[in-house]
Amino acid sequence: MTQDQLPGQRAGRGMMIAAWVIGLALLTWAFGLWEAHKENPNRDPLSRSVNGVREVILERNSAGHYVVSGTINGEEAVFLLDTGATDVVVSQDLAERAGLSAGARQLAQTANGRIEVRATRLNRLELGSIELRDVPASINPAMGGRKVLLGMSALGQVEFSQQGGQLTLRYQGTNGQ
Repeated sequence: MTQDQLPGQRAGRGMMIAAWVIGLALLTWAFGLWEAHKENPNRDPLSRSVNGVREVILERNSAGHYVVSGTINGEEAVFLLDTGATDVVVSQDLAERAGLSAGARQLAQTANGRIEVRATRLNRLELGSIELRDVPASINPAMGGRKVLLGMSALGQVEFSQQGGQLTLRYQGTNGQ
């Protein structure tokens, strides 16, 4: 090897390393998107209106649950549909960001035992094209992040039916009720 070849070889080796690093970064990014889709396949749920009835169609996630992105008072949230929950249950963090008032202290029975929660009401809850107003809810200080249990205080206002791996939510009210 002569001195004239070394800079070119170094540049080639550097380009090869850079290509591998970029390739690995892209694969990591793509895997992250795939994982997120497995957990919440309803980040932008399919919504439609049929004869004045608003419908939102949800796909089951890889664990068999229905998870959907939406908002509470304009704040992004990730809802886990839970027909066993009486209320919509939000974390303290999300309650603060959404401007929810913590009302009366209440005891709630959870899978992990009894806990103290605070009563509140959601001015606006949105799932796709469905908008619910003045929804009873609870603030659970033991929960964290943007995850929300979508209980019967909201689900009781919509009709829902499941077929295969899809759940269709139907709402006959008008936005803003």
